[in-house]
Amino acid sequence: MLLTARRIQWGIAAVFFVLGGWALVAPQSVIDLTFLPQHRIDAPILPFVVACFGAQAMISGLFAAFSKFTKTTFLAYGIGLLPFFWFNWWFTFVDPVFTPLGLLDAVGNSIMLGLCVLGWRRADKR
Repeated sequence: MLLTARRIQWGIAAVFFVLGGWALVAPQSVIDLTFLPQHRIDAPILPFVVACFGAQAMISGLFAAFSKFTKTTFLAYGIGLLPFFWFNWWFTFVDPVFTPLGLLDAVGNSIMLGLCVLGWRRADKR
């Protein structure tokens, strides 16, 4: 199976659908598994905010799946991912908010960054 730019886009979308879907459908599970105990406030706003985050990720997945990515799109998207690595590092190791499982976000971002590089290389090939 040839990895076309279109299929690579679906790979990017899949990361959003899996992690965003988890946050949307089971926000309390995300909180319990990825937030350190001292950051798990017992207020209805936290699951709401996590579910909203998941909904936004699902929308991003739809854009990734159904837009036509060009070489520039893959490049811009890859560059746009870079600050999220700082975020994951900071809130896991410097000012801890997340458990080690919270690094699933960094894994997803790494997958998407790799796919952006691959997509950038393949975008002009038909």
